[in-house]
Amino acid sequence: MAGWPGDFLAPSFEAFMQSCRAISKRAGWAEVCEAAKLVDRRDGPAMRRFYESRFVPMRVANADGGTEGLITGYYEPLLNGSEVKAGKYQFPLYGVPDDLMVIDLSEVYPELKGMRLRGRIEGRKVVPYYSREQIENGRARLHGKEIAWVDDAVEAFFLQIQGSGRIKLPSGKMMRVNYADQNGFPYRAIGRTLIDHGELQPGQASMQAIQAWAQQNPDKLDEILNSNPSYVFFRVTPNKEGGPQGALGVPLTDTASIAVDPKFIPLGVPVFLSTTWPNTDRPLNRLMQAQDTGGAIRGAVRADFFWGFGKEAGQQAGKMKQRGRMWVLLPIEIASGKGLM
Repeated sequence: MAGWPGDFLAPSFEAFMQSCRAISKRAGWAEVCEAAKLVDRRDGPAMRRFYESRFVPMRVANADGGTEGLITGYYEPLLNGSEVKAGKYQFPLYGVPDDLMVIDLSEVYPELKGMRLRGRIEGRKVVPYYSREQIENGRARLHGKEIAWVDDAVEAFFLQIQGSGRIKLPSGKMMRVNYADQNGFPYRAIGRTLIDHGELQPGQASMQAIQAWAQQNPDKLDEILNSNPSYVFFRVTPNKEGGPQGALGVPLTDTASIAVDPKFIPLGVPVFLSTTWPNTDRPLNRLMQAQDTGGAIRGAVRADFFWGFGKEAGQQAGKMKQRGRMWVLLPIEIASGKGLM
């Protein structure tokens, strides 16, 4: 693996210890998680020996055999908001609707494990849940489901893309929110829509460019936002130290956690990532932990790099759209076929 072990091995090791909270009972993982507890986390060579002696790297490839894919970034944003609708706080964040149904298809068709349909009951039929446009136009019954009101529609939209964030209330208190569910529609990137409409040039649809466009074109904003039919619902989470909780159920670690497509990469495994820093050709080689998922993260060689909390993390995440390669690190027992994922 060119660039191994990369930089900042210590944060990755801390993230691996977080993963062990969720995966240590899986076949093939108990022994390595126990061994990790004995490694001195201040000793870089010791951490490197731990991985090299207990894991086998497996290159990740796409269906066409290609080994390169898209690496993007995400972060935990800070928004200004209120627990009540007042003044400038006019844009709601909703909890999960009472009429949103989640149907697990694997109950009837085991081969469809992991696939779920989302919808609602209309008469005697299950129909798709409301799209973003229908929700924004008041079609859904969401009164009373508001968990907060924020002061910026674009920031609320990007919060749905990031999946988690913090909201500073007028009192100075901080509220933390995290992904709870989604309306069942596929995600469509509004950057692509803006390019298709000739509003932005290819290669220029960064988060910062989209925010600037929104400020300059408030009359077109609703149409563009509604071009993405996907809508995310949130839950309030404890205001603890550390990163937001990812899909694995453990806190994410700044610059050491990634979101992946779990159809191809199991959550909890170490992944060596070889890519470049945002908007540069400077190598970024780092051992990451697959601890999250995302609506736009689809495919084998595809990852979303978690940059952390706040404005600086947002600057990096918003610019990141790099090419990269990935290797999954499997315990020897699993790689040799003696264990199960």
